[in-house]
Amino acid sequence: MIKSALSTSGANLHEIVHAEISRRIATGLYRPGDAIMSTTQLVEEFGVSSVTIKRALRDLQCAGLLTSIPGKGTFVKHRFRFIRELDVCMSSLDNARWLGFQTKIELISISKERIRDVTLSIFNPPNKALLCVRRVIYADDVPIMYDSSFLPADISDKVVDEFSERFIIDALRRHNVDVKDMSLIIDAAPASQEAQQVFQAPNGYPVLRRLYNLNSPALSVFGVLESPFDRLACSIGFGSLSFPIVI
Repeated sequence: MIKSALSTSGANLHEIVHAEISRRIATGLYRPGDAIMSTTQLVEEFGVSSVTIKRALRDLQCAGLLTSIPGKGTFVKHRFRFIRELDVCMSSLDNARWLGFQTKIELISISKERIRDVTLSIFNPPNKALLCVRRVIYADDVPIMYDSSFLPADISDKVVDEFSERFIIDALRRHNVDVKDMSLIIDAAPASQEAQQVFQAPNGYPVLRRLYNLNSPALSVFGVLESPFDRLACSIGFGSLSFPIVI
């Protein structure tokens, strides 16, 4: 049927392929995160050249419907943005729930190690082993943030036990550690190797990084939070004016 439609239509071949794949995405035949057929399979199904298929796929990527991961294939892109207030302390996920997203934190690892990320040197962290906590934050089961936090190695186990459910600052405040001094640096950079694996992204995949340093009289926290540009947006308000900042 598809080959017949291609032979009788007056439209360009790549436009017909583009329209059909778009229809499959819109109707849910191809769901977000699904891998679509290979170029060879699409050539066979549509009865057109590989050049035509590649052009259609390229246009679909430019339209934000597909994403290509070298060595893995082409996937249907998750087309939502998680929106949260831009704040230095990265507190609770309640705002995300208000927007209709199901959010959760997954604890990846807890280990003792030195800070080796040179970007954090701007905060002058101590040159000793700290407790490193790595987590992934999900919205509707899609990873949107990868967080690496470094805390004093002797921090209470009761606080550490909460890191699988709460942001660092929320866990500290629940145990009467009031963070007073907070610094935040925002920049753009290729994803770290760990974040590449979490986001299933190729080498060089761009993310927005938030480098943070939280201080109280009792302790200091250093960390890096990485977010894909196409999965996260933040808002910031200035008095009576408020507008979104896509980051």
